[in-house]
Amino acid sequence: MGITLRQFEELKQRVNGPKRSAVPVFEASNSVGQSKRHQVILGVDPSLRGTGFGVIRLARPTPQLLAQGTVKCSATWERSRCLVRIAEELRAVIKQHKPTICIIEALFYAQNLQTALLMGEARGASLLVAAEAGLEIFELAPRKVKQAIVGYGGAQKSAVARMVQRMLRLAQLPTPDAADALALALTHAQETARFSLTPAKRI
Repeated sequence: MGITLRQFEELKQRVNGPKRSAVPVFEASNSVGQSKRHQVILGVDPSLRGTGFGVIRLARPTPQLLAQGTVKCSATWERSRCLVRIAEELRAVIKQHKPTICIIEALFYAQNLQTALLMGEARGASLLVAAEAGLEIFELAPRKVKQAIVGYGGAQKSAVARMVQRMLRLAQLPTPDAADALALALTHAQETARFSLTPAKRI
């Protein structure tokens, strides 16, 4: 089947048109680019009666603490009331400090099923708030965080708190729940500053 001269010219233009150059994988998603994009990091350690949170800003020579605390709920409160309190407190923190990423503790195996379920409820409330604010959300296993911060996956909470205090140059020791939340944020900051074989899981 023959083609006209005009059709031939159009075909030649398509073939010889502008070409797109491929972007190197490591250049498109390198760790430096990620750390520049996410300057303010929110860490969340979920618990029904005491959800810890911590917000840091990436800076040199050390990250800067913006906020830390624990959302405390009385043991006499209904679970639904606790979940509302967690959501309200985290919304306020996000509104004030405007993080762009949230690092939350991953669920872990617990012998007490009831404890695991309660933690899952608090985690769900935290995830909802972070998601509705448009934050990127990643989860990290507790042992991985302890390994990154203390150097030992079975470290005690007190050891994590002391190391967080040193890393952020805090005058006072953070409370255990807040320290765990800050450790989550610091671990992510460390991972984005170097190549990691086991990156955080995005959820």
